[in-house]
Amino acid sequence: MTQRVSSGTAWEPVVGYSRAVAAGDLVFVSGCTSVAGAEFVHEGDACAQTAQAISNVRDALAELGLTLSNVVRTRMFVTDIARWEEYGRAHGAAFGEIMPATSMIGVSALIDPRMLIEIEAVAYSPGVGACG
Repeated sequence: MTQRVSSGTAWEPVVGYSRAVAAGDLVFVSGCTSVAGAEFVHEGDACAQTAQAISNVRDALAELGLTLSNVVRTRMFVTDIARWEEYGRAHGAAFGEIMPATSMIGVSALIDPRMLIEIEAVAYSPGVGACG
């Protein structure tokens, strides 16, 4: 059995995905960017965009009763790898004591050219995907 969480963004029904899917003991959080509700925020600010993306990961996990402390893996897709310290500083502020496995991957573009980073996460919690 699985549980799904939606963020309500316009992209989900078009592309056909969920913000997060809990299956068994794992939660897979789709790529989160710097959106608050349906609005893009923090144009040009790599650190603030990273913090907002992580906040969106946090919100998706909270709908399943989890926190960032359940995260075991993150992947950061960034459009300017030269700004790695800015992304890394925000990631470290959120995950410094949690220390999940992570990757920072340079990409040519994201869905909106103002977006500098997209973060996906995997969280672990025994039985989280069981319904009922």
